[in-house]
Amino acid sequence: MDSPTEPGSSTNLQWENVGLGLCFILFDAGISHFLKLGVGTSLVTAAARCVIQLTLVSVILEKVFKTNHPAAVAGIAVLLNLLGAFETVANKCKQRYSGMFTIVICSMLFSTIPISILGIRFAMGISPFWQPEQYIPIVGMLCGSLISNIVVSLSYVLKELEENRDKTETYLAYGASRFEAAKPIAKSALRLALTPTINQMSVLGIISIPGMMTGAILGGSSVVQAARLQMVIMFMISACSALATIISTVGTLAICIDGEHRIRFERIDSRPHAVWRAVSAFGRGCKSLVWGTAGKVTAAIPHEHVPERRERDGEREPLLGQGVQP
Repeated sequence: MDSPTEPGSSTNLQWENVGLGLCFILFDAGISHFLKLGVGTSLVTAAARCVIQLTLVSVILEKVFKTNHPAAVAGIAVLLNLLGAFETVANKCKQRYSGMFTIVICSMLFSTIPISILGIRFAMGISPFWQPEQYIPIVGMLCGSLISNIVVSLSYVLKELEENRDKTETYLAYGASRFEAAKPIAKSALRLALTPTINQMSVLGIISIPGMMTGAILGGSSVVQAARLQMVIMFMISACSALATIISTVGTLAICIDGEHRIRFERIDSRPHAVWRAVSAFGRGCKSLVWGTAGKVTAAIPHEHVPERRERDGEREPLLGQGVQP
């Protein structure tokens, strides 16, 4: 392990440092096992994903930074949005509907891309705006913050349409349009989804020092510049969260309540995502194939014949190699 860094210099972390940091996760997993909380496996799995994903991202981004080409930067930005949409639809949401991935990816692209361009070019004063060292980390932060907002909003909408079906259908029966009938659900969903962002922004600088500001300080920037940068980033995150949540909520209601003002429950699916169902079916098929092959191999192996011990005239038949007593 390297010697301690001097004040004001950038950190130089090795895998030994990551291993020491992983001890905190193992500590949490041990507590979960001792208290029987049932989250130890999830903690270890999430930590493993974190290590693998960040390692791959660091390798890819290092090459993108060296190319310094706008096409590569645009590809990474689109890829981050695609991965964020897949994570939202396949892993985070317990319920989904037909066309959900399209709605989520459109809401993310139409919020992260324009807001990141405007924020970096004008609010942060960086030209050209697509500089990979500036643009890609900001788009990544925007995508990461959107996932929780979209999940909260869409989960609430689908749950309300299922549990309070009578209330919504009463509005529709009295002549309300689908958006008028779903307006209370949309307002509650947006309020619920944006509350964490508002709470986070309200405590910055008093209770918590955010990661972007900490990273800028560790990178050598002045504290004042790091604080101003964090202000701009938080304002961009709040705008992205509001825009993406509105688009995804309106799109969800437009699909789940059709143009004839009917709630389409057959479009809502509570099963695991099709990708995980396919993976599970593939795993079961591989398991059956392995066990079947093992059974055939076992049956094909010749077994040595062991003579049976039979009783003859009340006495046992002598074993092989033993003479019969006269």
